[in-house]
Amino acid sequence: MEAIVISSPHNIEIREVPMPDVKEGEALLKVRYVGICGADVASFTGNQPFTTYPRIPGHEFSAEIVSIPENDKGLKAGDIVTCNPYFNCGSCYSCERGLVNCCTDNQTMGVQRDGAFCEYISMPVERIYAGKGLSAQELALIEPFSISQHAVSRCEIKKTDNVLVLGAGPIGLFALLAAKQKCNKIVVADILDNRLALATEYGADGVVNTKTQSLEEFTREFTNGNGFDVCIEACGAPETFLGCIDNAAFGASIVLIGNGKRDTTFLHSIILKKELNIFGSRNALEKDFINNIDIVSSGKADVMKMVSGVYDMADALSAFKALADNDGTLAKLIIKIGD
Repeated sequence: MEAIVISSPHNIEIREVPMPDVKEGEALLKVRYVGICGADVASFTGNQPFTTYPRIPGHEFSAEIVSIPENDKGLKAGDIVTCNPYFNCGSCYSCERGLVNCCTDNQTMGVQRDGAFCEYISMPVERIYAGKGLSAQELALIEPFSISQHAVSRCEIKKTDNVLVLGAGPIGLFALLAAKQKCNKIVVADILDNRLALATEYGADGVVNTKTQSLEEFTREFTNGNGFDVCIEACGAPETFLGCIDNAAFGASIVLIGNGKRDTTFLHSIILKKELNIFGSRNALEKDFINNIDIVSSGKADVMKMVSGVYDMADALSAFKALADNDGTLAKLIIKIGD
């Protein structure tokens, strides 16, 4: 079968690789579409510390079941599905407590192990989720939506809360979609007007370009001087983390999704003074995938607005280069696998 392989940083090849070895309790899947994640781009540019080469990237995908053992999920050959791509060890302290998304030996497809940018993969049946009539392209977007859904679930959001999302990349926009299921007063901040326009299209109740506007002034006006009840950091930058602290209300919650690469220095007394609740978020759980499939299938969220382009498998290098050089005009790019 053919696979998209990052042979070394900045080099992508279409290679012939062996068909997957299907073990007991696993299904054989024909991959349909795969989204390019920021982690995949980091592997492509050589900035992903957990990636070794050569590596087949990809963990945001949809597939068609080719063969599957008898199961209590009702899954059968021909079904279009998506999957949980985070493989946990099952024996560490986190796994013993049911925190499988926090496994100390986590292996994510496309990073620590080969991923879905290939024509066929094998997957344990328990990791496969029924698509409930969603298109193959929509199902390829469920995993990144689930990353944000899990983050939003880390703290309690009440209907009356004011919520700030810092960062309007795909994960920030998915966080907006997830938060919209809980409340109706959500502001998105970013430095790119085109991303903020998409946030408005997705239902943000306010947007702030922090390059040209004062976020602090906006916060005072929008929240009557109280600050935001929940701040969601979706950039991974010191400035946006500090922006969450500064614009949070007393007793507020801060949720961190963005994976930071720089140190952040601040006087931690402000966390004590405001009695802030700070939550980290990693990966997603089965319930997040299933919940999002239900949200999209019921028409409550149109994830396809997130797609900036669909590439053929042969054009994978162009797609990766486009995202590596992204000036903010691109959201999600997905690649069609096979014919």
